[in-house]
Amino acid sequence: MSGLVVDARLALAEFTLDARLTLPGHGVTALFGPSGSGKTSLLRCVAGLARAAGRVEVNGEVWQDDARRIFVPTHRRALGYVFQEASLFAHLSVRGNLAFGQQRIAPAERRIAADTAIGLLGIGHLLDRDCATLSGGERQRVAIARALLTSPRLLLMDEPLAALDAQRKQEILPYLERLHDELAIPVLYVSHALDEVVRLADHLVLLEAGRVLASGACGELLARADLPPARDEDAAVLIDATVAGHDEAWQLTRLTFAGGSLQVTHKALPLGARARLRIQARDVSLALAADAPSSILNRLPVRIVGFAAAAHPAHCLVSLDAAGTPLLARITRLSKDRLGLVEGMPAVAQIKAVALVG
Repeated sequence: MSGLVVDARLALAEFTLDARLTLPGHGVTALFGPSGSGKTSLLRCVAGLARAAGRVEVNGEVWQDDARRIFVPTHRRALGYVFQEASLFAHLSVRGNLAFGQQRIAPAERRIAADTAIGLLGIGHLLDRDCATLSGGERQRVAIARALLTSPRLLLMDEPLAALDAQRKQEILPYLERLHDELAIPVLYVSHALDEVVRLADHLVLLEAGRVLASGACGELLARADLPPARDEDAAVLIDATVAGHDEAWQLTRLTFAGGSLQVTHKALPLGARARLRIQARDVSLALAADAPSSILNRLPVRIVGFAAAAHPAHCLVSLDAAGTPLLARITRLSKDRLGLVEGMPAVAQIKAVALVG
């Protein structure tokens, strides 16, 4: 059976972790929530490092089933685990660390070749380096490659970018995107950073005090004004679009999706290529008509679905429907009243910025 089944109940000091989840057996599932919400504890239960009550199944392979008295110890679970700190063996070179990962698996059971992992993480030039000489980003790339060389059926990543500064974080994110695009291994990715989730996740699990607030497709959950990500300063929706054309004269690229089309600064992408767009709620304003001159190129006809409170009392969140594609706008409550915005009325969404994230 394809998919991940996680049923975990574990008493902790602050609360009781109680999570019942059925997740996709492929792609990246992000466990998202504030510090202390139970994300790492849930990951440890999946790994068998914490003995929760319940059940864990990975694409048909049962790792725990209390009803049948099954509990596979951690060292026998086909998983790779990447921690916040790289935890490389200091006495081994990069090559030695990778060899350690690969040697854990019998040759006949190895599903990922060393050259593949090295190429995906871009670490070929580091193989003969001592680990002490590596930057933080390089260390994490080596740690991920080592985890992959154990040929895992599931890759667990516990805030792998949390210890990196902003520059190193931006350096490593493209490599994580390559893993997402080129490997079939399902990933459980713990994070409290919304920008990482937006770039990497297909599925999203929202946790709070050990409970699952919501679980579903990343784009759908991020667009829900009733959930915590919408109240984040960086609240955004995700849109899957297709490259429809390039305007060489104005150096713009046109992207189409179910709700219309958008223009972004020129991107060297082939026609028909898929693109993931991020539109932040703070970059969407509303108007009652589309015919007024404006420097804002991207305007979409929308219907107002509803309103919700924002983090600051001066603002409100507006849920919008662009021909089936959900959008969020964060505007002042004063603007809402002056425009006379009400649920169900038509409007025009003026999008000041569109980010291409994958």
